[in-house]
Amino acid sequence: MRHPSRQWLVGAALMLGLIALLGSVWLLRPARAVPAQARLSVSQALSDQSAGFARVTAPRPFSFPADHGPHPEYKTEWWYYTGNLDTVDGRHFGFQLTFFRSGLRANPTERPSRWATRNVYMAHFALTDVAGARFFAVDRFSRDGAGLAGAQADPFRVWIGDWQAGGDPAEGTRLRAAQGDIAIDLVARSDKPPVLQGDRGYSRKSVEPGAASYYYSLTRMVTRGTLSLAGTTFDVSGLAWLDREWSTSVLARDQVGWDWFALQLADGSELMAFQIRLRNGAIEPLSHGALVAPDGRSITLRREQIQIAVLDHWTSPHTGTRYPSRWRLRVPEQQLDLTIEPWLKDQELRVSFVYWEGAVRIQGTHAGRPVSGVGYVELTGYGELSGSAPQSVR
Repeated sequence: MRHPSRQWLVGAALMLGLIALLGSVWLLRPARAVPAQARLSVSQALSDQSAGFARVTAPRPFSFPADHGPHPEYKTEWWYYTGNLDTVDGRHFGFQLTFFRSGLRANPTERPSRWATRNVYMAHFALTDVAGARFFAVDRFSRDGAGLAGAQADPFRVWIGDWQAGGDPAEGTRLRAAQGDIAIDLVARSDKPPVLQGDRGYSRKSVEPGAASYYYSLTRMVTRGTLSLAGTTFDVSGLAWLDREWSTSVLARDQVGWDWFALQLADGSELMAFQIRLRNGAIEPLSHGALVAPDGRSITLRREQIQIAVLDHWTSPHTGTRYPSRWRLRVPEQQLDLTIEPWLKDQELRVSFVYWEGAVRIQGTHAGRPVSGVGYVELTGYGELSGSAPQSVR
C-alpha cells in the first residue's frame, strides 16, 4: 500500500474519487503544480465503486515486465517510489516520487484525436532535508491526451511532463523530477525480485467483495544519482522502495485511513506492514505485512502477528492534525523488535491531499542481534477524525 499499501496509501496510495472528480477540472490543462485547495478525504477517494471497471476478487498470475506497466481495465493504480539517500560526508535526505493513474470511464469509445483523454494522472514529489530541517512537497495533474502524461510496460515508463520513472528495474529505473528549489535525477536498481504482497499479490483490505488490490513491491533498490536543493547539487546514494498497486475500490465504509511502514534493515532484510484503522478505533483484521529475507524470500504476516505501539505524537502547526510520531513495531515469531522515529517530525504533505509521509530511522533487534535501518512511513485519515483538513490516499 504506502501505500497500505501508499500499502497504498496509502497508500496506498487509490486516488479513485479524487482524480475522477478533479479530472474534469484539469482535463483541458497541461501538467502543472496544483495549489492545495480542493481536498478530498481518504474514505471518499477509496470507497468509490466505479461501475464498469474490473474488480479485484481473487489471486491472478503476475507477469513482468507487463505488470510494471498500466492496467487500464482497473480504475486506479500507482507507482510509489520512496527512499533514503546520503552524501559521502553523511548528509541525509529522504525522497518520495509517486505517480497515480485514474481511468475516467470503463471501456471508453475509441476516438481518432490525439487529444482524446482516457485517464487523468497525478504525481507527488517530496524531499526531506535533515540537516536543514526542511521539507518540500509539490504535486501535478495532467490528462494523458497528446502524450502529456502516461504509462507503458515495455520499455517501462510512467510520466507527467518531465517528471518520470523509466527503465527496467533489474537494470536501473531512472527517476527524474524538478520543480522550484528541488530536483532529483536518480537511478534505482532492484537487488531482489518482486515481492507479491498478501495472497500471491492479492491484497484484501476488507471482507467486502472487490475491496482489494493487486500489489507487489521492490523492497531494496540500490540508488545513486544527484539531488538538488536551493541551487546546490549533491551526489547521493542509498536505498529506494517501490510499491505497485492497482484496483477499482479499496476502502470500506467503516475504514478511515491507514498506517503504512516500509522498512529496510542493515542486515539485508525488509519489512512491509500496514494497518487500516476503522471509525470505531479498531484495526481492520485483514491488515497484513511481509518480511523479506536477504536472499529475497518473503513470508506473509497476518494482522495478529504484527504488534504496533505508538510511543509519541506530533501535532501539525499547519493543519492542527495530530499524528503518531514514534513507534515500537514487534513481530515476536520472527524475533523482530524495532523502534521507529522520523528523521524530521514535520513531513506533512499539504498538496491536493493532506497527509503525513516521511523518512524514518530504525534501531532494534532481529533474531537476537542489534539492527539499524531506514524506511518510510505513511499516515492517512487522521485529519478526518480530528476535524482538520481531510487526508490523502495512497
